[in-house]
Amino acid sequence: MKSVIVGAGAIGAYVGAAMARAGQDVTLFARGPHLAAMQRNGVRIVTGHDDWQVAVKTTADLESVGPVDYVFLAVKAHSLPEVAARIKPLLGPETAVVGMQNGVPWWFFSVPGVPLEGTQLESIDPGGVIGGAIEPGRVIGSIAYIAAEIVEPGLIRHIESNRLSVGEPDGARSDRVRRLAEALVAAGIKAPVTTRLRNEIWVKLLGNMAFNPISALTGGTLAGIAGFPDTRELVRCIMQEACEIAAKLGLDLPVTIEQRIEGAAKIGEHKTSMLQDLEKGRPLELEPITGAALEIGDRLGVPMPYTRAVYACTKLLATQINKDKL
Repeated sequence: MKSVIVGAGAIGAYVGAAMARAGQDVTLFARGPHLAAMQRNGVRIVTGHDDWQVAVKTTADLESVGPVDYVFLAVKAHSLPEVAARIKPLLGPETAVVGMQNGVPWWFFSVPGVPLEGTQLESIDPGGVIGGAIEPGRVIGSIAYIAAEIVEPGLIRHIESNRLSVGEPDGARSDRVRRLAEALVAAGIKAPVTTRLRNEIWVKLLGNMAFNPISALTGGTLAGIAGFPDTRELVRCIMQEACEIAAKLGLDLPVTIEQRIEGAAKIGEHKTSMLQDLEKGRPLELEPITGAALEIGDRLGVPMPYTRAVYACTKLLATQINKDKL
């Protein structure tokens, strides 16, 4: 099995390093100082109790790799339109593309028979660039439950969890998704195969839609937001709007809103990925998480006043960050 990790950021580098450590044929695509550091020293993983280091194959030129069995798209969603057009050299007749983005994936409505089948979301895939470059039949979905960050080029701090749920968009138990899961498990990564991928994506989105933008606006941690009565109520209202969309899409969510809030609170004083991006001056994953939900809500006629208000404020904040970088 031959794989490429396109976007060797914190999570991509962690997954790729784990696969390389297990002796698997994997190449990490990166650029700049991070690439140079990995070429010199491999990837270093620090956890506080089990630090390790592994040599990895790296590249800044995807054409040099050639067709592979699995392409892991580990870049942030806003980078996908550019990246999708560049992965063609990696695609053989049977190559599967594993999406690893937060939020609503570009392929969410490509499943035959689902409500809004064939819908292209401009907030995720403007102009249909991603969908045009990656045929739906290639897609394997995934949901990353891995908290990690780049401490410095080539050095990854693994904070908690190492689960990467994988599944076919239509819920089928295919050989290719089974082989993928087996490879990840052999690398020490928990990789359950889910037949309810779209439902699980929405469960994760339920938390991200509420906690991520609120954290960016307030600087609050998961426990802080859940523990403060006013923000907890705002979280509940946003999640209720997300649940109304889920019901119209026929998605059965196995947790209640209170259970979802309590689950986030138990994680503790953890900064969301959106708050971390804000603090580091990076683009925010606002569109795939919140903008996409609003676009779907508009198509379904679901009013979303709480989500829309928080989205508007966070979008202004993101715009200000971009201005400051100019």
